[in-house]
Amino acid sequence: MKNIHTILQGPCLTEKASLQQELKNQVVFKVHPEANKIEIKEAVEKMFKVKVGNVRTASMRGKQKRVGRYIGYTKDWKKAYVTLSEGEISFVDEL
Repeated sequence: MKNIHTILQGPCLTEKASLQQELKNQVVFKVHPEANKIEIKEAVEKMFKVKVGNVRTASMRGKQKRVGRYIGYTKDWKKAYVTLSEGEISFVDEL
């Protein structure tokens, strides 16, 4: 799993994520469930050419969904809170 496009699946666009970006200089990504913090850090640094300070991850459980009388679940997924180093403000313009 060394390809950066399989590690980073996309940005997580929520109110909390946008608040983290404005206040704490953090960006939130949906990542592959088996990716570790080192791989996530390298992928973000390569893809966006920024310096990453810290990475925190959270595993999210899939939600229960119902279609008619049938009940199923969405996939479990993982998100990463990536803190950018001081002076790395240009990331907001690229996203």
